[in-house]
This record gives sequence, C-alpha cells and structure tokens, in this order.
Amino acid sequence: MCGYNPNMLTRLSISNIVLIEKLNLEFGAGLNVLTGETGAGKSILMDALALALGARSDAGLVRHGCDTASVIAEFDATDDKIRAILDDNGLDCDGELLLRRTLTADGKSRAWINDIPISVKLLKQIGDCLVEIHGQFANHTLLNPATHRDTLDAFGVAHIANYSDILMRVNKTYRQYHDAQQKLQQLQDMLAQSAAEREFLEHNVNELRNLNVAVGEEDDLAAQRTAMMNAEKNAAILSDAVAALNPNGEALDAQIFSVAHILQRIKTDPNPYSEQIDTLYDAAQKISDVAEKIQPSDPDTDTLDSIEERLFAIRAAARKHRCTADELPQKLEQMSAQLNAIENSDTELHHATTVCTQCRTEYMNAAAELTLARTNAAEQMRNQILAELPDLKLGNADFMVSRTETAATSHGCDDIVFMIKTNPGMPFAPLHRAASGGELARFMLALRVVLSADTTHTFIFDEIDTGISGATASAVGMRLNRLAQTSQVLVITHSAQVAGFADKHFKISKQSSDDKTITNVDEIIGDDRINEIARIISGAKITPESLATARTLIKN
Repeated sequence: MCGYNPNMLTRLSISNIVLIEKLNLEFGAGLNVLTGETGAGKSILMDALALALGARSDAGLVRHGCDTASVIAEFDATDDKIRAILDDNGLDCDGELLLRRTLTADGKSRAWINDIPISVKLLKQIGDCLVEIHGQFANHTLLNPATHRDTLDAFGVAHIANYSDILMRVNKTYRQYHDAQQKLQQLQDMLAQSAAEREFLEHNVNELRNLNVAVGEEDDLAAQRTAMMNAEKNAAILSDAVAALNPNGEALDAQIFSVAHILQRIKTDPNPYSEQIDTLYDAAQKISDVAEKIQPSDPDTDTLDSIEERLFAIRAAARKHRCTADELPQKLEQMSAQLNAIENSDTELHHATTVCTQCRTEYMNAAAELTLARTNAAEQMRNQILAELPDLKLGNADFMVSRTETAATSHGCDDIVFMIKTNPGMPFAPLHRAASGGELARFMLALRVVLSADTTHTFIFDEIDTGISGATASAVGMRLNRLAQTSQVLVITHSAQVAGFADKHFKISKQSSDDKTITNVDEIIGDDRINEIARIISGAKITPESLATARTLIKN
C-alpha cells in the first residue's frame, strides 16, 4: 500500500507545448511510469512540467503556429512548509494547489497560483518544495549543499535516540548565548558612551527626580488649568449677573419687597391683593436666593500660577529630552540605569562577562554533542547508502559526509556537505560535481531510498535507466517501488523491469499526418500494458516470448 504524499501531483494539463496540442494527465499515489518510443515526446513532457514549476521559459516551447502555450500542475494538498510560504505572500490554500504558467510566442511568461498572479521567482520557490526532478534538470534538492545539514539531521532524528533532544538543546543554548552576548555588548557600548556623559546624566537625573513627573500628570494639569481659566471668565459673568440684579445700586429683591409692603397698606379687609402680595414676597425671596447663589468667589490666582508653572516645567523637560511628558518617567529610569551602570560598571561588566562565558560553555558542550551525533548519523547514512549502490551498477562508487567547523549558529558548529566519488582512485567531490546523467540519477535514487522517511517531495526520475539492463534495471525498479511507498514517484523509463513496478502506467506516443505531428499520453492497463512492456523488450515486433516475459515482470 502506497503511503500518502501531502504534496502529490494529481493532474497535469498541457496546451500547445511543441508537439503536445492538448493533454490532460491524472497521476496517482505511488509509482507512476511513463514509457514510449524514442522521439515520442517524453522530454517535452518534462519541459512542460518544469515550466509549471518555475523553470526558465523558452519561446521555442510554444507550438508552431500558436500564440500562447500553457501548463497547469495541480497538487492535492500542501505541507506546513509550503503553507508558510503561501501565508508569507498573502496566498490562501484550501487543500488544492494549482500552479499555472503561460508562455507567448514572443517569449513573455506569466505565472499564477490558484488563479492569483505571482512572480516566476515565487512559482519556482513553491515548485522546488513540491517536486524534485532527477535527470536533465538541476533542481534536485540534495544537489544544493545548503540542504545537506538539515538532511543529515532529519536522518539522525529518524535513526538515533535523543537526536531531536540534542538539536533542541543546541538551539536553546545558542539563543541563551546569543542573548548574553548581546547584553554584554550593549553594556560595553553603553559604558563606553556613558562614561563621558556622567556629569550630563547626573544633572538630568537629579532634574527629573526633583520634577518627579507622573504618567498622566500633564493631562491632569492641563485640565485643571483650563477649568481655573474658565472659572475666572465665569466669575466675570456672575459679576455682570449680580449687577443686573441690582439696577441703579438697589437690590431688585428689596424693590419687590417694597412693592409688597405698599400693597399691604390697603385698608380693605380682606385685602383684595393678598394673592399678588404673596406672589411678590415669593418672587423677592427667590430673587434673593439667586443673588446669594451667584455671588462670584475670588479667583485662586496663586493655585493657577502654581499649576501653570508646573505644567511649563513638565513640558520644557519633555522638549529637552525629545519625548512626551508621559515618557519622562521612563527616560528617568533609562538615564538612572546608565548612571548606575557607570557607577557600578566593574561589577556589572564582570557579571555580564561571567554569564556570557557560562552560556558559551553550555552551548559549546551541546554543539560538541551534536557534532558527535552527526558523526554517528553520517556513518550510518554512509553504510546504508553504500549497501544500495552495488545493485544499482554503482559498486565502485563511494559516499561520505564531509564536516568542517563553522562559527557558532543555532544549528551547531558544523558545515555539512555530501561527497561522492564514482571510481576508485578518484578524489571525493561534492555531490553536484561528481556524477551526471543516469549515474547521478541512480545515486540520487539510492540517497532518496535511504532518506525516504524524511521528505514529502514528489520525485521525478528521467534517464535513470541509462546504460543498465537486467538485474540492475530490476534493482532500480525495486528501489523506485520502495521510495513510492512513502512518496509519489514519476519515472520516464526505457526499462521493462522498471515499468513492471508501476502503480499507474502511461504510454507516450506520436502521431503524424501531412500537416502536423502530435504527442499523446494515455494510461494503459491490462493487455495494453502487457503489450507495451513486451514492445520495450523486443522492439517493434512483439513476440510470444516477449509477451510471456512482460507478464512475469508486472508486479503491480
């Protein structure tokens, strides 16, 4: 049963690419094999897929007589790494990922992800995470030495106890060491700068301590000042109102009382104006109450002066220190710390240096433990890879993991490069310089089989069967089948043995007429598949013997 690949290529749609007029392919999990006669268009298929993954465009790929060519590669789902890249670029993904590329006859190229226009650079970044092509294209992840350390670590986590704990310890102690270094450097910089500013700091610290500004005090004082200034204005208004209640210097309530007293002298009993008299008395009393209530008080000019003086001093200090009034307490704290650092520089510097040294020691111990674990992992990886090579007709090849010491990083102090040599007596060389063509493809297959649990790529192998046959081809097929248990694999092959392991088998063919040539790709099953494998064995003329052999080769 094939494992599930979270980045599986499910569909490839091609329009007007060289010999391909229109093509829709549906791939599945496991091992997908493509076979066909030489010249049928297998390389064109790879060119088209590479274009969808962000490869450099070439106007020559546009079918003759067409203005535009397009390729769409659809993936079933994406892993966390790809989702992070999409999120960083403002792109959504609901589980399906469509990579689309168009190419015009004049060489212009455009790219989309899920119908959102993107740069070709981003398309390639996503494509490199989705698919690893081994063959004529050079986007193999493992050919980039920058990936070798993480690859070795992934192998170590899968094969060595406590390896992940060691990695986490290195990362943790590095952060602590890095933080201690920064604090020490900041203290040293501060001391160098502040030593010449002691007098300035002392003056300003004393000034701010005496001022003793509280957060929010400026707003409170401003509000009080506004209220008191309004109170002065209101007192003037009240004075005008009181004056209006005393026309010609005589109180209005007294005048009304006088009117009431006059009316009381009427001799008629009962007094016919008693109701009006009562009203006048009530009115006079109310006016008297109002006059008493609105008597203005003397303005507190001393308090206002004090508030304005305090507000001016706070704002002047804020301007001086180029901050807001509410930031003055923080400024005082900062300058006090600087002054305290100067006054206690020897003690603080000694403490920071001690902490930094301790953190470095802890980090170096953890890094040394990681180096030892990597050495162990490298040896195990080498042994497993070497065990794969003889059956792949690479018995003379050798593999090793080169380690050189680097400056401290969160990943330890090791620079890791995978090295190979293909023949005895030859020196080891970095992986991407030491092999080519089918030889490299088979070596990468051995690597990927060993590392199969540590990747989520879709793998494409082209030219992997170059120069091999028989038992070697069977060994290649077996390893492709093993890799396909955990990852999706696409392989273009001329080998009947390899084709026999296919979970899905596609036949590439070419049809020609007087005016055009078209490449087609069809999934084949049953007798069609047997006939195709028999054709690979015996050539154009299929024999009963080749059919019988084909049946024995089919494993899936």
